[in-house]
Amino acid sequence: MNVRFRHLTVAFTIIVLLSAFVVFNHSGMVKASGQKVYIIPLSGTVDPGMAAFTKRVLHDQKDDANSLFIFELDTFGGRVDSALQIVDLLISVPKGKTIAYVKTKAISAGALIALACSRIVMKKNTTIGDCAPITFSNEGPKMLGEKFQSPLRAKFRALAKRNGYPEALAESMVTAEMAVYAVNMDGNIRYMDSQAFDDLSASEKDKVTAKKTVVAKGELLTMNDSEALELGFSSTSVDSIEDLLKETAIKGHETIRIDESWSESLVRFIGSISPYLLMIGLAALYTEIKAPGFGLPGIIGITCLALVFLSQYMVGLADYTELLLLTLGIILLGFEIFVIPGFGVAGISGILLIAVSAVLALQDFVIPDPSFPWQGELLVKNIMHVVGAFFVAIITALLILRYILPRLSLVTEGPYLATTLKDSHADSVEAKGAKVGDKGTAMTFLRPSGKAKIKDAFFDVITEGEFIEKGTTIIISEIKGNRIIVSRGPDDE
Repeated sequence: MNVRFRHLTVAFTIIVLLSAFVVFNHSGMVKASGQKVYIIPLSGTVDPGMAAFTKRVLHDQKDDANSLFIFELDTFGGRVDSALQIVDLLISVPKGKTIAYVKTKAISAGALIALACSRIVMKKNTTIGDCAPITFSNEGPKMLGEKFQSPLRAKFRALAKRNGYPEALAESMVTAEMAVYAVNMDGNIRYMDSQAFDDLSASEKDKVTAKKTVVAKGELLTMNDSEALELGFSSTSVDSIEDLLKETAIKGHETIRIDESWSESLVRFIGSISPYLLMIGLAALYTEIKAPGFGLPGIIGITCLALVFLSQYMVGLADYTELLLLTLGIILLGFEIFVIPGFGVAGISGILLIAVSAVLALQDFVIPDPSFPWQGELLVKNIMHVVGAFFVAIITALLILRYILPRLSLVTEGPYLATTLKDSHADSVEAKGAKVGDKGTAMTFLRPSGKAKIKDAFFDVITEGEFIEKGTTIIISEIKGNRIIVSRGPDDE
């Protein structure tokens, strides 16, 4: 009992330390004051961690009315929901206070973030564009249909209109079926898609002096810095961010670069491996249910699940609801292990609560919004991740129970004899009067070890990872040294 208490104390101590880490991360940020220009690098995959970082930076500087935010972009894109969160944060900043500086590339979701800024400046030989929504299948990446493209086109169109970028060209970053022309009408260049051009009246078409295909049908708009400058997206091309600061004529203003804190980088890393942590945590908890007492598997399981949920909480995906469901699930499993005999409603309910909390912790919504079709896609993906983690966890736990734990039970401290007792009859000291094939009755719950009555004598027995209830008929399947291995009798199979 003392050993169990110590193990439980260690597990809860780990949870308390992780919780303190969350509080420290949120309360320990020191707000900078007096700076006018903030350089915020957004690099790597667009994910909830990047959205949380952007939110923290803008929130910390919200009271500085004279601040200018330069977002240094280097990304191939990522999650649509995270990109839209960043977009909503950027458009909440007063117009003219945000600049997107494309350091290397702003592709897909990165292009969406760039268009949300009031101005785009590109480093020479960099690229921007290509924001087609895709999914990954067994055949590789596949472009999603009109249902997904339509709301994204609308978002691109709205951002282009807000910040003065060519709307038709912005939409062509999303949909490959669009052909966009540069039409010269009365000396003015207008960009319009093929449908808009066909809808021109006869008198308007008479004013057209030239028409040039900018984006052909079947292509997605992707531009280098000079093309972006020519087409009206980029305001200038520079060699470095220092040149950008000189070009913007903001001399005398102090600049500060705000990088991700070590805790934010750690949380993003944990988020990237969360499916594996979830699998390990579930496998460890399942092993703990099948093994007697509470030990290392339980501590590993609770720690892994705590890391997953606390990391999701820090990036704003998990809330108190998910943490409450997880806690209730673990409590029910605890009742199943220590209090309630057998495996029934409490255990199944605990597993379901943990599964639901895991799915909700991977997304920022409960029920998908039909107007955002990618939410339904994300929900299906998260459910598959959790179900897959459960399946792999159970298989892993069964292998551990079958091949690893029985071997660990044979390890004892020395001293050892120099010769073996292979040919002696030491087996009979513990198994006297019992042999393979003898039947008996389980006198305690075998999880997997316990007591059994065989031929009016009591023996310590163990199963091969199987859980057997008290009173069940058992049969000796194997005798190894002092270990009597039993299985469920034929009458109870």
